[in-house]
Amino acid sequence: MQKEKGLIWFTNNLRAIDNKVLYEASKRSDSLIGYYNFDPLLFKRNIWGFKKTEKYRTKFLIESIDNLKKNLSQLNITLVIDFSEGFNKLFEVIGREKISSIYFQKEWTSEEKKTQDKIFNKISKKIKKLSFYDQFLFQPSDINIEIADFPEIFSIFRKKVEKKIEINNCFPVPKKYPKSNLLNIENETPNLEKLGFKSFKIDANSAFPFIGGTDNCLERINSYFWKSKKIDYYKQTRNGMIKTDYSSKLSSWLSNGSISARYIYWQIKDYEKKETKNQSTYWLFFELMWRDFFKYISIKHGNKIFNKNGLSKTQVNWINDQKELKNWINGTTDEPFINANMIELKKTGWMSNRGRQNVASFFSKNLKLDWRIGASYFESILIDYDVHSNYGNWLYNSGIGNDPMPFRKLNVKFQSEKYDPKKKFENLWLNSQYELEL
Repeated sequence: MQKEKGLIWFTNNLRAIDNKVLYEASKRSDSLIGYYNFDPLLFKRNIWGFKKTEKYRTKFLIESIDNLKKNLSQLNITLVIDFSEGFNKLFEVIGREKISSIYFQKEWTSEEKKTQDKIFNKISKKIKKLSFYDQFLFQPSDINIEIADFPEIFSIFRKKVEKKIEINNCFPVPKKYPKSNLLNIENETPNLEKLGFKSFKIDANSAFPFIGGTDNCLERINSYFWKSKKIDYYKQTRNGMIKTDYSSKLSSWLSNGSISARYIYWQIKDYEKKETKNQSTYWLFFELMWRDFFKYISIKHGNKIFNKNGLSKTQVNWINDQKELKNWINGTTDEPFINANMIELKKTGWMSNRGRQNVASFFSKNLKLDWRIGASYFESILIDYDVHSNYGNWLYNSGIGNDPMPFRKLNVKFQSEKYDPKKKFENLWLNSQYELEL
């Protein structure tokens, strides 16, 4: 009987625990190889002049891949690491190892689909391609909502799923292969310099000084949940802006799939069972539902989430003013609260949820700048960039998405007085400005 040789193509699912794709691949494969490509296109400049992936997320990604490589090696699975626009090593491995099946995470946004189609058009149809949704808390097969009928308002979605749909259990860690499954190849992860960046130190004031990879995420969950029990106060502190513990900070690991939403959910449930169940523990679950909501919105609307007018039927005359854009990026607008948030982002690759809402609303509704430019800048520089949440939130804050009151505009001065009354946050960042070259 011919042996089944599998290859798992990792994208934004960089974990060995609770990974449906890895579990299915290992269950069906006599031998298994992992593959990841640092696609050079991800580090080039886009139409707005920003690198698609800047240094902060790149550093976090490198750390995540190193950790994935280590965790897979403990299962005697080699992670083949590539750095080529042509995905050269992928084709080499498929041919040399006589791969019979390729397993990958199902994607639906245009760039990811384009990459997958480009690759699979060059691979023999005899090789099986098996894809699985694994980015959700509530799986598409479970929600019982036709995509065409998916609600446009979050609260309607939440009421349809939160008490009616059971969350799936986590997938077990796959079987350990014999050592003969390992490949004898040179397999270095590229460093920052190879990807076009200078090495740098994390800013001492960063609210996100954490390292990429599943192991470091598990440490963070252990610290935030079980050691400090800061999760008990999440609802009260989530609008904070200084230091690490005003929020869970799990979004960066979620964004590249170093952890799953499902795993976090079951950690919340375990904590509620053993420690405390309150509004704060519920609110972390609530935020995971928001994440799902934007993923389903992007499935429903496709490329409309990237269009100039978003989901709105109204034509908006956005402005492309380079001077105003540079002032916003460099934190030199007339609003100190906006400036402090933008400087924090520029120096650390991180910004609080409260800050993101304010700077996006100010960008689109005060400055009237083309929201796509702001969303693209966030895509470039945020460590926790997630295509669905990023563009969904920008549409929402720009009044052309899923806000049931699209006309609302945040009052920046009021927001500053409410969330930074003693100006600690503003003083922290406004004393260390520097220019970003565009």
